[in-house]
Formats: sequence, structure tokens, C-alpha cells
Amino acid sequence: MFQGSMVALVTPMRDDESVDFTALERLIDFHIGNGTNAIISVGTTGESATLDFDEHRQVVAHTVNYVSKRIPVIAGTGANATNEAIELTRHAQELGADACLLVTPYYNKPTQEGLYRHFKAIAEAASIPQILYNVPGRTACDMLTDTVNRLADVENIIGIKDATGDLGRARELIDTCSDRIAVYSGDDATALEHMLLGGKGDISVTANVAPAAMSRMCDAALSGDEPTARALNGRLADLHRALFVESNPIPVKWAVHQLGLIGSAIRLPLTPLSVSFEDTVRAAMRNASII
Repeated sequence: MFQGSMVALVTPMRDDESVDFTALERLIDFHIGNGTNAIISVGTTGESATLDFDEHRQVVAHTVNYVSKRIPVIAGTGANATNEAIELTRHAQELGADACLLVTPYYNKPTQEGLYRHFKAIAEAASIPQILYNVPGRTACDMLTDTVNRLADVENIIGIKDATGDLGRARELIDTCSDRIAVYSGDDATALEHMLLGGKGDISVTANVAPAAMSRMCDAALSGDEPTARALNGRLADLHRALFVESNPIPVKWAVHQLGLIGSAIRLPLTPLSVSFEDTVRAAMRNASII
């Protein structure tokens, strides 16, 4: 249903940390004009953890309305409370999102059975297509392949974003589940190899600043043109690393600001990029021919 380069879009903010909807529209046009295949609205890169419920809903609504079906919009609706995730997912469906992306519950560390029941309950409560999201490095919760395999039989669970960066895990997921759900990379540094194994695309941080290159790289990988994909990815490799020199989305928001697309604001407890890392990110942008 969805494939290619899918941007985990940053949420632009004004200096008072309110959402900048004018800049949001500018970002959307930037991505559509540069070949991005889908927009993830208010995912974890979009600072979902620090937007309140009303802001979350407003950003998704504005994104869906402004995109106006030009490309798919996937709403981030995960939460560490099942009822909250259900409410966010139902709202996204009402707003007209094309799908939802649901991160595993964070901090409370559910069992594998708890994860299964959590995602099954959300899928049963809202019929919108749903993509699971496993990022244990941020959530302290790892959804194992056996659990994903069980959830792959739920009709409206249509994919998983695998952000483990573990290509062994990627192969395992693809071999076990790809007959029923799409397996996407959520780790830019390993996304090319992930797609060459059979993944269907990359839900990407790097695409925020290099949408055209990421789109071309994903297209080449998915079409089997490995030499072109590797050449394109080689020019992006420094950027994949540099955008994680501090916690995401600190570096990527700084980089998008350098492109003149958004202001410099980010919400506490996250802080602006440390001055000591600015040259690293700037050099990676130059190597990728972005600036």
C-alpha cells in the first residue's frame, strides 16, 4: 500500500514553541516537489512526545487537508497507554489520514503478550490501516518477530517499521511476515541493505533534508538497480550518521532550519543542537550536495 521514501516529518515551531503551520505547509510542498512518497505526521521525529492532544490532532488535520491526497499521509498515533492510542487512531481516521504509525509503548515495558493485546485492541477499535513501529533503542521495549507474526494476521495491520538497525532482524521479519504485511526500514544507515533484502521502503529522518536523493535511492533499491542505489546512498552516508550525533530530532531540525524551511525552535526537554556538532552536520550536508 505504501512504499519508497516516507519522511518522518519534523514539526516546525515558532520561537514561542507554538506550531508554525505556515512553515508546515512549506515543508509539505518541499516534499511533494522532491518526490517523497508519503508523509508521516506527528511521528516520534515530529516531537509527538511533547505535543499535547489538541496540537497533535491539529497538526494531523492541517497536514491531511493541505496535502489534499497528493501523496499519502500516515499519522503517528502511538502511545504508552492503549486507550490513548485508540483515541488518537480514531481521530486520525476521522480526519482522513491514509494510515497510522503506532510506536510500541515506552517506559512501562509490556510483555510480548501485552504488546500483542495492545496492538490488536487498537486495530479492532479503528479500521484505518495500521503500521507497527519497533524502536527499542528509544522505548526500552522490543517487539519480537513472533509477536509481529501474530499481529500480521490482523486484517488492518498492514506493515511494520523496523528501527532496530539489525539486518538479521530485518531478514527474519521479511522471511516470516512479508507475505502478509510490508516491512519498512526505520534506520537510514541500514535502509538500503534492508530494502535489498525485500523491505518496501524507508520511513526516514534523512529525507527531511535530502528528499530528492532519498526518493531516488529508494526507487533504485526497490527496482533492483543496486549500483545506482549504492552510489546514491554513498553520498548520503555521512548525513545518515550526522543526523544522530545528538538525540533525534535535534540535529535534523537544525539542518532543516539551515535550509531556510523552518525556524530553529525545538521543545524542552530537547534543546538546540550543540555548537560543537554544527560543523559535523554542516559538512555532511555539503557532502550530500544539499548546501
